[in-house]
Amino acid sequence: MAIFGPPGRDTFLARLRFGYRRFAAQAARPGVPRFHRFAGKRRCQCPGLDHADHEQRGVEAPAGGDAIRPGDLSAGHDPGEKPVPAGTLNPVGPSAPTHHQHIGEFSVTLSKRALFLIFPVVLLGYLLAALSVYFAQERSIQALEKAKLSQRLEHAGAVFQNEVQRSKSFLNALLNGNVLRQFVAETDERYRVTALGARLQESIKSLSEDPIAYISFAILNSKAEPEYYYENGWDPFAEIDEPQRDLARKLLAGKRLSDLTYLEPTGDRPRIVFSLFVDPVTFGRPMPSNKANALLMQIAVLPDRFLAMQAALKKEYGADIVLQPWPLAVTDRLSAGTPLGTQLYATIVVPDAYFEAEVLRRKVLLACGALAMSLISIFLIVLLIRRFITGPIASLDADVTAVMNGERDDIRDMDEAGEIGRLTHNIRELHGQSAHSLRLVQQNSWTDTLTGINNRGRFNALAAGVVEEAVASGEKCSLLFIDIDNFKFVNDKHGHDVGDDLLKTLAVRIGQTVEAITRRRQLEPAILARLSGDEFAVLVRSNPGEGTIREISNAILALFDGGFEVSGKSYPVTASIGVAICPDDATNIAELISNADAAMYQAKSGGRNRSSRFSRALHDKRTRLRQIQEELRGLDPDEQFRLVYMPIVNVRGQVTGCEALLRWHSPILGAVTPDEFVPIAESSGLFTKIDWWVINKAMSDCGQLKALFGQDTVLAINISSAELHSHALGDYLSDCAARHQLEPQSIDIELTETFAVKISDQLRQNIDELRHKGFRLSIDDFGAGYTSIQQIIDYAADTIKLDRALVTNLTASHSLSVLKAVVALCHAKDMAVIGEGVDTPEKLAMLTAAGCDRFQGYLISKPLSLDDLAIWALTRTAQHVKDRPADERSVSARRSSSREARR
Repeated sequence: MAIFGPPGRDTFLARLRFGYRRFAAQAARPGVPRFHRFAGKRRCQCPGLDHADHEQRGVEAPAGGDAIRPGDLSAGHDPGEKPVPAGTLNPVGPSAPTHHQHIGEFSVTLSKRALFLIFPVVLLGYLLAALSVYFAQERSIQALEKAKLSQRLEHAGAVFQNEVQRSKSFLNALLNGNVLRQFVAETDERYRVTALGARLQESIKSLSEDPIAYISFAILNSKAEPEYYYENGWDPFAEIDEPQRDLARKLLAGKRLSDLTYLEPTGDRPRIVFSLFVDPVTFGRPMPSNKANALLMQIAVLPDRFLAMQAALKKEYGADIVLQPWPLAVTDRLSAGTPLGTQLYATIVVPDAYFEAEVLRRKVLLACGALAMSLISIFLIVLLIRRFITGPIASLDADVTAVMNGERDDIRDMDEAGEIGRLTHNIRELHGQSAHSLRLVQQNSWTDTLTGINNRGRFNALAAGVVEEAVASGEKCSLLFIDIDNFKFVNDKHGHDVGDDLLKTLAVRIGQTVEAITRRRQLEPAILARLSGDEFAVLVRSNPGEGTIREISNAILALFDGGFEVSGKSYPVTASIGVAICPDDATNIAELISNADAAMYQAKSGGRNRSSRFSRALHDKRTRLRQIQEELRGLDPDEQFRLVYMPIVNVRGQVTGCEALLRWHSPILGAVTPDEFVPIAESSGLFTKIDWWVINKAMSDCGQLKALFGQDTVLAINISSAELHSHALGDYLSDCAARHQLEPQSIDIELTETFAVKISDQLRQNIDELRHKGFRLSIDDFGAGYTSIQQIIDYAADTIKLDRALVTNLTASHSLSVLKAVVALCHAKDMAVIGEGVDTPEKLAMLTAAGCDRFQGYLISKPLSLDDLAIWALTRTAQHVKDRPADERSVSARRSSSREARR
């Protein structure tokens, strides 16, 4: 029914919408959306909707009424309002339309609208159809005429070219004959003019196909003076005219040796002139340098047939054929063009008036037909609308109006099928369901279904108003972001029912605690909400220096002392609280929540069960992490990354391998440690680019390492745990090793022990593939606390690297027996043991006593570049020679002396 246009108050659809709006307003008064004034603006308290949203949806802010305060701890309703019975549909106020007004106005308005809307549409449709036919015919006629014009012009062009070819043939025949040669070669002027001139004239006549057709032949010297001229015309004493001599002068001054010109002298008939320079000796074309000694011969003919065709075209189309040295330009008008020679084209452009008569006649026919068809169609459509649409709707309108006026309780069933019958049924159902649905929607949209307090949408709407008012007035408000620690453990172990009870109990206790403190301090009620899962938020209007926020935080944390008790049972959960203050930390609710959330994570990282205030240092840390991520996305590893190498020695002090360590110095961020950028790279999916660069760069340096420490030197490369899930890793390692001519056995792939926490089938398959290709595998940072010893031992590896923290703790507590047990367990599984963090002789001695195989740490060497590592190797070799016993040095000296003697 969209054809009836936008509904007004005097139409059925408008009255139906108006009546049910009034009904919904009465039925939903206990939960009607309220508005609260913040900073001089009306603000809707509906969750997630501001005043602009209500304006878009056609809902007006009530001018009066009690506003729900932003300090309410739940989405409750005003208990002082009495609900209107759901069955009441009477509109409030004197503006309710009466039944008789609707019946009198409805059919007239709807019929007029149907006529006013349908008539332009139908007329426009037929006009568009007529225009389509007109344009299609116009294009067809124009294409046909253009093809016809092109064909006729091409025919004329063919006739013209035939005349040109005849002229060329005529001249070639003269050139090939002896008469012209004798005439040119004869030096006796009298004999040449009388005898040879007569013979040449007879040759010209004999070669002419039509003895009465006009033809002229001229021989001109280098000064454009005629040596001979003959014209087959009525004047036996005719001479070459000035336009033809001007053409000769132009050709003599130019560089061309032949020319075809369509000459149109003033007052004379046009003619085709073919000019050719001839060497008087060879009777061929002269060399360009000998053009001055050549004779110019010209043949001129009258293109009678071409001129006749030109006149016929001009008579029919009202346009003349134009001969020009360039082709026809592209135009939308009726036109045609054809080439006549090397630099001569015939073109014709027909005036626009040629089509006017035919176009006018077709326009009149199509316009009259479109108007007649429109009138007939509109008459039939209006009759059908009155019979099948407006009549049933008028009857339904009467019933709806009676229900709205309270004259009847329900709407009568109608025998109509289709949309009208379904509309009647739907309106009847809507009448009984609208009030109940509105109350449920309002209640669910404002409250958290589990705890009964405000949900995120309600909190955002209320808190946004408080923040805006605080920013405008200069006051402060504080947001506490509360997250429950170990809640997932309780939820998984004891079931979701226990988790739900815990959240409901916690919401009540936090509300009671906050309400008691704000009431005692005579503050406005705080806003409490459950944001999601185990996250809660409390917004308090209080200045930080008053101690309110600290008291509330400590009181909430105290709820978890000794565990959180629910239904007589205690559960091991705590709380981490992040605090952000407006406007010190943020000036809008989204930023305030984000900063409080960041402070909460800082509290978690600080040990949990504590509160943390958002600080500038935390902001700078977040900014730096974001900058690191941005720099990682766009950096060139060759420009900013470099590798350093940390030697690994055995119990005899010999270097058995080197571990490649990545260093990054950003021109913007400065030095960035791996602890900073590696987690960011893994979480943002940028680890592949970094790992593959490290693999390629380290393998390219491996040859120099082997040159320093021997061919058995092992290169250790750290690989991200996330990269292990990629099947392409093994292929890339093999390709790099082959490209740098390295054996896979000389490459040690170091994996952090975190890879064994949740090892998948794909991960296990990728690691097995690396071992199958011949690469060594080491488990790095063993003892960092991620996995049990059994998980690591169960997985086969070549080497176990003890974490520096584990080494420090065991050596500090003199737990040699524990260290021996760990090393013995690894040896029992055929795994070598490397002790990391060896920075004191005591650690080295204790690890040696425990049976550790190799050692790595600052006592041996710090990470060095390749150049520094070479210096370190030479210094270490010299020191090793110096520290050898004296008797060993003397034996070595005697061996050297004996070798010298033998030489």
